[in-house]
Amino acid sequence: MSKIIASAGIRGAHAIVERVRKKYTEMMDTHGGKTEVGFPNTGYYLPSIYGLLGHKIETLEDMGPVFDRCRMLLPPLVKEHVHLPYLGPALDAGAVALFAQEMEECMRYLEFPDFYVRGEDVTDDNIWLGAADDVILRKRGVEFVDGTAPGFAAILGAAPTTEIAVQIALELQQKNLYVFMAGEHNGVRFSEQLVEAGVEIGWGTRLVSFGPDVSAAVFAAGFATRAALTFGGIEPGDYRRVLIYNKDRVFAFAMTLGHVTDQWYANGLMCVNYGFPVIADTPIPQILPTGVCTYEHVVSNVPHDEIVQRSVEVRGLKVNVSKVEVPVAYGAAFEGERVRGPDIYFEGGGGRGGTFAVEWTTSAEMDAIEDHDIQLIGPDLDELGENSKCSLGIKVEVAGREFQADFEPILERQIHHLVNFAQGSMHIGQRDIAWFRISKTAYEKGFRFKHIGEIIWAKYHSEFGAILDKVKVTIFTKEEDAKKILKLARASYAVRDARVEGMVDEDEETYYSCTLCQSFAPSHVCVVTPERTGLCGAYSWLDCKASFEITPTGPNQPIEKGRVIDEKRGQWEGVNEFVRQASRGTVELYNAYSIMEEPMTSCGCFEAISAIMPMCNGIMTVDRDYGGMTPSGMKFTTLAGTVGGGAVTPGFVGHSKLYVVSGKFIRAEGGIGRLVWLPKNLKEELKDRINAQAVKQGLSENFAELICDETVSTDEMEILEWLTEKGHPAITMDPMM
Repeated sequence: MSKIIASAGIRGAHAIVERVRKKYTEMMDTHGGKTEVGFPNTGYYLPSIYGLLGHKIETLEDMGPVFDRCRMLLPPLVKEHVHLPYLGPALDAGAVALFAQEMEECMRYLEFPDFYVRGEDVTDDNIWLGAADDVILRKRGVEFVDGTAPGFAAILGAAPTTEIAVQIALELQQKNLYVFMAGEHNGVRFSEQLVEAGVEIGWGTRLVSFGPDVSAAVFAAGFATRAALTFGGIEPGDYRRVLIYNKDRVFAFAMTLGHVTDQWYANGLMCVNYGFPVIADTPIPQILPTGVCTYEHVVSNVPHDEIVQRSVEVRGLKVNVSKVEVPVAYGAAFEGERVRGPDIYFEGGGGRGGTFAVEWTTSAEMDAIEDHDIQLIGPDLDELGENSKCSLGIKVEVAGREFQADFEPILERQIHHLVNFAQGSMHIGQRDIAWFRISKTAYEKGFRFKHIGEIIWAKYHSEFGAILDKVKVTIFTKEEDAKKILKLARASYAVRDARVEGMVDEDEETYYSCTLCQSFAPSHVCVVTPERTGLCGAYSWLDCKASFEITPTGPNQPIEKGRVIDEKRGQWEGVNEFVRQASRGTVELYNAYSIMEEPMTSCGCFEAISAIMPMCNGIMTVDRDYGGMTPSGMKFTTLAGTVGGGAVTPGFVGHSKLYVVSGKFIRAEGGIGRLVWLPKNLKEELKDRINAQAVKQGLSENFAELICDETVSTDEMEILEWLTEKGHPAITMDPMM
């Protein structure tokens, strides 16, 4: 162990404890010992103290015993002319620094309640996120368990220039690592450098600005501690197992940028306790032998263009990054990124400006296509210009000896997140309701339409190489060409949808999940049954079954429905258990066939939304293609913002268009007989199926004619009069509310 590092770290721990004890005395005098304290929205109290010591801090006076423990652990200052084994005392100093600073940050919450932002997103006025609450832990922490996030980098200080800061952050994001930022160097902070450069920070992009001071580093340690307690099943106070879990399972490291102070050294020793090595850009002493950490403990004087790769090597991280030839950063860290108004260079689909976007994956004979044949037919972004809009048709042809037509929709649906992985490229929806945005920043870096094809080609090969040999991508940007692809695609969709007709939920004991949209709606879990397709309309029960066969660890997992809790409403014990787990405890249960009582969660990619119309004793359904006002007083986009995001919203539910004509459509409230309003185009599209389902439920064979649309009215009172005149069955059914 380096005597210099031990000396500095122990000095730093002494200074930290002295500062925090002084603040504690002031707070006790001002507020009194019975004052409640804690980090917001957590059941883990002060997590590192609770996890390592088993001590709950709920009031100011509860901190007293921790100060006593710090006094016992805090080693004496290292004497200049005495050489002793330093490892144990130095690690104790790191633990003391952790405990003291965690109490310090807790007192900051008491003294300045608005110092930190609550939730996942920074604001224009405040970029400090503070302690992660339990919702964030459940949502993000599981990624460290399932490998979605291979680890995190805890950065102290600031880079010499903004450009270097951006480059380091991008390299870390491209390796799918979280970046936890704290502290400053010469008055400059790494997170502020990113903001200055226009980089989007927050939990959604994995660039987490914990706080402005070095003490905020304890939020990273607290996150790691709770990961051990939550996902490792370790009891609070079992410090040895907590630290071993982090060494073996949470692949993190600390990166110091700038002059390393005594208090930085103390925080570095805190990291070493967890098995997290320290990599520095300055020529501080090194600790190269292995021991507590997997490999080296402290590595220094690393050039900025090598520091990320060196950090990964020292920590022993295994990062698998498939190379995608695009001029922007590419990785899962960018999936939750939004491209908003001022930064939009191009927009296509989603009904914006009257445009549509369709994506279609279809199989081809082996000799019919050439691999890596990427073509653009129509104008590129340069010709279209800034703030442009146009329709898009994306045709992907796939050939392979092991490829089956049943696999087409599974690959097709992957386009959603594969395109989202590109920084500055946003994708929502699927099939013929896709919606693309490309940012000005991405355009300036050289991103063009052909790069969408490069992404699909590369990722189809890397993720589905076992079942395919060739991939050809053609992108159409002329309206007439895109319409031709739209027609062909819809014919293909119809064939796929017809495969599942005739199947009923009661005949199957296994349903399937779909969690593809959790990047946008973290608590949303789609449960796909034979009679209820996925909300997006892209996945049927058979599609999910095929998807699981291709990728057993993918987003479509089998769910044994288990004991029937409520047959009419569609609630099963096994489904509830799965939903609870997959939503990280946010959603306890839901009913697959109800709109009023615990309906299924909605994401944002749904094809249609149903909403209650209380005066009419029925419901309206509106699809994404309809841009007008609805009887609810909201357009589709407003409804989507209200219902989406993974919430359970009684009286509202998102679903596919075909679910309207399913025998299980809101069965708990009376089925299709409750449908009183539809947009005219959707009614015409589903007319024959509506009438067929109505007959099955004992209603009129011309039931579609009893459903109001916008050509009659969008005012609920007028609609009620029209329905009464027509004799719509909803008028005489039992009240919905």
